[in-house]
Amino acid sequence: MPGLLRGVARTAIVSGTATAVSNRVSRRQQGRWAAQEPYQEAPPPRPTSSTEPPPAAPAPDMTDKIEQLKQLGELKAQGVLTETEFEEQKRRVLEA
Repeated sequence: MPGLLRGVARTAIVSGTATAVSNRVSRRQQGRWAAQEPYQEAPPPRPTSSTEPPPAAPAPDMTDKIEQLKQLGELKAQGVLTETEFEEQKRRVLEA
């Protein structure tokens, strides 16, 4: 039993020391980075005029679906997916 307690105590000391060292290194790095790069504010938003067209609507998800279907087709051609698995995954992509 004393050997077990000694091992537990040693582990606690080692992990505590490692945590303290890690925290100190992190603080030191953060201080160095803060000294190297001054804080930069984000540029002010660009004013929009009424003559500019409204932003384009996001592209439909169809391009993503087509890409997923191509990947599924490749997996089926490689023999990774069976016909049944391919059909199930295709149905899920098209329903989403």
